Parts: sequence; structure tokens; C-alpha cells
Amino acid sequence: MKRLINKGLSSLKVMRVIAFAIVLSIAPFLDFSEAHATQIATRTVTLSNSAASASGVTYSLASSALPTTVTPVKSVQIQMCTTPSGTCTPAPGFSASSSTLASQPTGLGAASGWTVNAATASSLRILNASNATNPSGAVAIVWNGAVNPTATNTTFYGVITTYSDSTWTTALDSGSVALSTATQIQVALSVGETLTFCAGTSITGQNCGTIAGSLVNLGSGSTTSTVSGTSVFAASTNGATGYSVTVSGNTLTSGANTITPLASGASSAIGTKQFGLNVASNTTPAVGSAVSGTGTATAAANYGTTNTFRYGTGEAVASSGGPTNGNTFTVSYIANIDGLTPAGAYNTTLTYVATANF
Repeated sequence: MKRLINKGLSSLKVMRVIAFAIVLSIAPFLDFSEAHATQIATRTVTLSNSAASASGVTYSLASSALPTTVTPVKSVQIQMCTTPSGTCTPAPGFSASSSTLASQPTGLGAASGWTVNAATASSLRILNASNATNPSGAVAIVWNGAVNPTATNTTFYGVITTYSDSTWTTALDSGSVALSTATQIQVALSVGETLTFCAGTSITGQNCGTIAGSLVNLGSGSTTSTVSGTSVFAASTNGATGYSVTVSGNTLTSGANTITPLASGASSAIGTKQFGLNVASNTTPAVGSAVSGTGTATAAANYGTTNTFRYGTGEAVASSGGPTNGNTFTVSYIANIDGLTPAGAYNTTLTYVATANF
């Protein structure tokens, strides 16, 4: 009987040892500081920059409200860990050593008196040992000056805990959020020197894709009225000193006969041999329109005066002094004849040339 009792006592001692061993084996997996913390239902942490190893990063904590509202919060921390629960392994490279408060937090009770404690590099921390006001409303805490983890495209976790003391010991509420670093995407664009130019008899806006036509038909010359017609050209450039547009070609010619070009510029004079053009809006005759578009180009001095027409081959008719968006110019042509002008088909081919100045 004594042997049986001794044997029973020995078995009991073994069971106690085993039970103690089991408790010791699970102890590392228990987070006793947060064992009684209440889960924060809504929570976010936003990064101002997700690049790996980025410095000066802002971390913003937001929650609609804390679940525990009957005990003042005196400290808060966000541990940056490699897992969302269990023992926290600090996210490699993360540092709160230079962190600061962007402004006083809201929703924690006291509206002032909160300071940062940056002694623990792996955790964003604030405290207010004198806070005696219970938390209420939405919570917002913003830290500046953090350094992101070093691994790119890698998830890490912010374990959020509020405490009733100022030493991050007695937990009130807690919750985890998932964060991630990410590769920064570089987008490159190469812009070369550009000159967009077109000429025709019709265009929509400044869109050279809509340019059309090549014939300006002035009709039949008359000694009692001025005949007229129009063409258009449009241009834009990123040239440092803009562009210039010149026109060249003969005056109206039929065999050996010509219509006198207005080499010095003049108004239309009915009954006088004249050929000229300008890029203005005219009333005598009523032809042409002002330059259009968002660019900065202007008519050349000799070709931009209303009711004054001119023609000299090789002369500039419009220009821009710097880079410019598109402008559309309407070229107005006029012709007059006198009673001695020989009959014939008078025509000319005019060439407009745009030169960009890079």
C-alpha cells in the first residue's frame, strides 16, 4: 500500500511538472500587455510615401472612435512589426527616431499636452501623463519624420494600442493594420523640337489635321469693284525664340502681263492695277478675320493693319517671339484692275514657309 501511495505521489509530481512545462511553452505567444485590450473596430494608418527606406514620411492614424470611453488615455503607440499579432518582430529598417507630432491629436481627451517619445525606433509613440479627460469622437494622430522599412513591395503591420498609463504598460484598446512599401514608378517622356505648320483655304480651329484646299479664286477682275478671297495658315512651336512665316512668289501674271504688287502697302483703290494681301480683319473690302487661337503669334508690322494691303516676295507675314501654342491666320487677298489691263487668266503660286528658331 505504501508503495502504491508513493507511486501515486510520484505520478502527481510528474503531472505537475508537465503542466508547468506546458505553461512555459505557451508563454512566449501570449501578449500579456494587451490581454484585456478591446478591439478598435475602425482604424486606418496612411503613409505619405510608400517608397522603401523613404525618410520624412508622415504616418496618419485615424479611427471613428475608441471603444473604451470611460478611462483616460495617457499614451498611444503603433508598433511596426513583420506580423499582425503575437510577439512583435520590428519591421527591418523602420525608424521613428526622428518622428514628431504634426499637430495635437484629436479624440483622445486632452486637446493639448501630447508629446512624442522617439526612444523606441520601432514604434510611433505619444504620451500625455496629465490627461484626465476621457476619449470621445473620431481619433486622429499624425506623426512626421518616420523612415519606412527597407524592403520594397513588402507588407508590414502597425499594431495600435492605447494605454491608461503614460508608460505604454496597461492596455485599453488595440488593433492591427496592414501597410506596404512599393516600388516607385518612373514615367519618362522625351519632347523634341517641334514645329507644326500648315496652309490651305480652310481649317477647323488650329488643327492642321483638318486643313484643306489650295485654290483662292478671286473671280473676274473689275474696274468698278475690288475682288477678294482668303486662305489660312496655322503654326505652333516650342522653339526658344518662336517662329516666323514668310510668303514668296510672283504677283498675278498672265504671260507677259502682270497686276502691280503693292510693294509699299496701300488701301484698295478701285480702277487701279493692284495686288496685295494682309492677315487682318478688313472692311474695305469686307474680307478676312483676326488671328485666332491661344498662341502668342502676331502679324508682321507690314501685314497686320486693317484695310492696308501689301505684297513683297520673301517678306514675313507673321511671327512669334517665343514658344507658342497654335494660332490660325486668315490671309486676305485683293485685286483691282484698270481699264487698260489686258485680258487673260492671271494667276500665281505663293509659298508660305514657317521657320522655327531653336
